[in-house]
Amino acid sequence: MAENNSFWKDRSVLVTGGTGLLGSWLAPTLAKRGANVVLLVRDGAPRSLLVRDGWLNRLASVHGSLTDEGLLRRTMAEYSVQTVFHLGAQTLVGVAKADPVSTLETNVKGTWMLLEAARQTGVQQVLVASSDKAYGESPNLPYREDHPLIGQFPYEVSKSCADLISQMYARAYKLQVGIVRCGNLFGGGDLNYSRLIPGAVRATVNGEKFKIRSDGKFIRDFLYVEDAVEAYLCLAEHLAANPAMAGEAFNFGLGLKLTMLDLVDKILAVMDRKDLVPIVENIANNEIREQYMDSAKAHERLGWSPLYGMDEGLKRTVAWYRNHLERTESAS
Repeated sequence: MAENNSFWKDRSVLVTGGTGLLGSWLAPTLAKRGANVVLLVRDGAPRSLLVRDGWLNRLASVHGSLTDEGLLRRTMAEYSVQTVFHLGAQTLVGVAKADPVSTLETNVKGTWMLLEAARQTGVQQVLVASSDKAYGESPNLPYREDHPLIGQFPYEVSKSCADLISQMYARAYKLQVGIVRCGNLFGGGDLNYSRLIPGAVRATVNGEKFKIRSDGKFIRDFLYVEDAVEAYLCLAEHLAANPAMAGEAFNFGLGLKLTMLDLVDKILAVMDRKDLVPIVENIANNEIREQYMDSAKAHERLGWSPLYGMDEGLKRTVAWYRNHLERTESAS
């Protein structure tokens, strides 16, 4: 577990995608541990957790695009950035399929632009957000870090490419890159209600039956956002202590093999509404059916293990949404 506050004290850290779900939890954690945090923000995000909790106004921020290499170089140089957490991406599978060009522009070009800027300005380390989606579809599960990266659909391909480019910069240019492959992140602050957990919680709060678009039997790996934050910090600290790890990827997930129906049942149990049996629409089938990871490498090499896991993570997530939805209703 990452608890080395002295490592982060007065450390200059750039977080791309800072107003997203992970960034909204990571940036304040870094600030609390004494880091000097600067955010790269593309769009205004008034509903972001980082904005709602007042952190955006307390941290330095630069507004611009990941594909603006001049801006990236200027930011890294002017703020004397030592560590970069590259979280910025287009993360929605549906958007990627509808508009592959902008997704590839952000996720692939944005990654090589950032890594090139880091190389030119002498950044000490870059932590890149890859994904279990980078593996693509495989008959051999769970995914392990030595599995080939064979994404086939737009979002998966964008993550496969960004992952491979990150490995290239580590090996060809000796850039200290750590690659993080997480399962599906969940937690308070994710206001994309098209995703299962936010959507199911909101529907249940409203006394409605949640509609599962698939047959409910797709299997996914998950990770609670505060556990993901510690995973990133843990890898950064180990990479600094052991530069020979550059270019290595690490899986971080729970490996629970939960179906969508299993997950909705867990949410209903936490919310004491098991009477709201979900409606299985079975109209969305154009996705990989099973994805889950083996995180043994992170356990053994980094000493990482999830502090919260699924059950406690869901309880904390449900509590956050209850409070958020009550505040939203009372304000309207």
